[in-house]
Amino acid sequence: MQKWNRFQYLPVRSLGKDGRMVTGSSEHIRLSRTAAAEGMVLLKNEKHLLPLRKGSRVALFGKASADYVKGGGGSGDVTVAYVRNLCDGMEEKENAGMLSVFAPLNEFYRENVAQQHKAGKNPGYTTEPEVPAELLKQAARECDTAIISICRFSAEGWDRKGEPDDGDFYLSREEQRMVADVTAAFRKVVVVLNVGGMVDTSWFAHNDKISSVLLAWQGGMEGAMAEANILCGDVTPSGKLTDTFAASFDDYPSSSNFNDSEDYVCYTDDIFVGYRYFETIPGAAEKVNYPFGFGLSYTSFDWTCEKTEIDSESIAVTLRVTNTGTYAGKEVFQLYSSAPKCRLEMPKLELRAFQKTDLLKPGESRTITLRVPAAELSVYDEKLAAYVLPAGSYRIFAGTSVRAIREVGVFEVERERVVEQVKNRCVPKKLPQRLKADGSYEKLETGEYAPVYDTVDWPEKAHWTAQHILPNRYGTALPEDRLSFEKVAAGETPIDEFLNSLTDDELITLLGGTPNRGVADTKGIGGLDELGIPAVMTADGPAGLRIVPERGVKTTAWPVATLLACTWDPDIVYAVGEAGSKEVRENNIGVWLTPAINIHRSPLCGRNFEYYSEDPLVAGKLAAAMVQGIQSQHISACVKHFCCNNKETNRYASDSRVSERALREIYLKAFRIVVKEADVWAVMTAYNLLNGIYTSENTDLLSGILREEWGFDGLVVTDWVNWAEHYREVLAVNNVRMPHGSPRRLKKALECGLITREHLITNARYVLMWMLKLD
Repeated sequence: MQKWNRFQYLPVRSLGKDGRMVTGSSEHIRLSRTAAAEGMVLLKNEKHLLPLRKGSRVALFGKASADYVKGGGGSGDVTVAYVRNLCDGMEEKENAGMLSVFAPLNEFYRENVAQQHKAGKNPGYTTEPEVPAELLKQAARECDTAIISICRFSAEGWDRKGEPDDGDFYLSREEQRMVADVTAAFRKVVVVLNVGGMVDTSWFAHNDKISSVLLAWQGGMEGAMAEANILCGDVTPSGKLTDTFAASFDDYPSSSNFNDSEDYVCYTDDIFVGYRYFETIPGAAEKVNYPFGFGLSYTSFDWTCEKTEIDSESIAVTLRVTNTGTYAGKEVFQLYSSAPKCRLEMPKLELRAFQKTDLLKPGESRTITLRVPAAELSVYDEKLAAYVLPAGSYRIFAGTSVRAIREVGVFEVERERVVEQVKNRCVPKKLPQRLKADGSYEKLETGEYAPVYDTVDWPEKAHWTAQHILPNRYGTALPEDRLSFEKVAAGETPIDEFLNSLTDDELITLLGGTPNRGVADTKGIGGLDELGIPAVMTADGPAGLRIVPERGVKTTAWPVATLLACTWDPDIVYAVGEAGSKEVRENNIGVWLTPAINIHRSPLCGRNFEYYSEDPLVAGKLAAAMVQGIQSQHISACVKHFCCNNKETNRYASDSRVSERALREIYLKAFRIVVKEADVWAVMTAYNLLNGIYTSENTDLLSGILREEWGFDGLVVTDWVNWAEHYREVLAVNNVRMPHGSPRRLKKALECGLITREHLITNARYVLMWMLKLD
């Protein structure tokens, strides 16, 4: 097939067997259900209430049993053929003869939720109804076990609430009443949390009336069926937390200044994010209900350290793992390091490697090896502008959570050594202080941002106004005197010769988005058809190919990213990326705008469901697997949002004020892993400013760190309709402004000498080189 053929013609080409479509196929939906169960975390299981015994008589409480939330809103939403809920899941188990379900409650919640939806409330926004007293009494008489379901919904564009009784981080008053009524009526109570981000856990963590809790996250269109699989023992839970669950919202170090201003966020917690804070700062440890890496199983495991191999360049720890219980199951092993005391502030523990076992039968053993390059133990020294390994003894620990570890070796560094010399970049001017390991704060030198002056009489007042300077010439034949990009793709014309043949207007057009074609609704890149440059369409989103309902295409809704992270399993994440990418390809789209890997700095970020973890290593390694799965189908992944988009409030103009060290060690590390280990083809910059400069205009960030230091040679695009200035993006080598450029302003900047034709060619070259990777 001719290269880019599918971009040129609107009818789709099916990729399934026997001419069938893979988009929304039963095969993909089964994979979604499997992946969902892999990432659900069993937080509590006293008296081994779960899995439910055969013949159990179950009553489902909570509107979430009928109002299942498959994922978050905004660009993370997915148009699907259906969504099944927990009532459906447990009734499926009843039909299989595993248990009985109290039908009147299912009918009550289904009818109530349907009425709320009819009244205009969207899934997840419904209110918890009061269960009629007689219905509650009847359920208590006829059933032995109550299952309480709680759901939450959040979305792009707004942040969550962290106030008592808010029905968001905390339970609403209606939910509190329901929980109190159920726990008073039943001796056996299970809680299922259908949530996209962190929530309050104190209401059940130390509550003797609640025996078992399943953190089920948002598992896509079949997530509730995966919940039922775990509750009934068809699947042994193996998910592990990738976030620390503290006793209250106020216990998180980011909470004190999360809402200080809509104009900026001061990252005063510095490198002490998540478990780095709770395991290090005096007095913080006791504030934790469920630690990082924690997760229970229906079975038990024993492990021994067979050998530890350490030299000057690497650490390898080999463990023998045995399933000592009565259920088949999987376990996640984690490797941590503890650095020596040195002149720099250091967290007590840092995750260095992890691996999930295969499914082990009762009595079965397996050997796994956790490896980490010694360079990964380095720390960024701002004064030296270098990653260094301070001298001393680095204790190495292995185990199943940050608090269930044993020492397995010591890595010695005789003399401090520089691992990588870089340059000071993205240095803050407005960060007043940062947290130290002893809980005190270091005062920082502050100053004013360098003023940016434009004395140009711009053709439009708003720099995000779209006015195309070239018409859309879809289907126009190539003029006889022009070179074709198809000849470049065939190796017949050097790319630089082709670039030099383009007019200024054509180059400018390549640096902005192009109109939608086919089923796309987030615009495309390229589109100079008469020159053989295809229009490569883009699509959201992080939980599945997002095609708006009006297009009539139903795709697969996969589990949200936080759930996928809790699998700790790159193989299952790769499989999801590969399958999702086939749906993208089948619909003639070339760029899937995922994964999103911003850090879970605060529980309140409205898009945390799209992101992976509080820890950059987990986020980076699993996102790398996602990227590899996507790009195996010759579809471009686009990792986002680069960087420090950890809050949705005023996201277009909020200034993220963060130290250079925290930036490099926490907020950029996952991106670095994806660039270096997965060779991601595209990066999306964030809306926000980073230390006073829009990320899309930030030369230190893009030309310095991303390209010079990391060696990234792919495409950089903006987030959609940002508030930055296009010509400054060109100078920073942010190649494409989406969903359209500011071509008239860019042309004016060229005329005024703010940019040169060479700047245009440099950026256009990245666009075309990226296109050559696609087919």
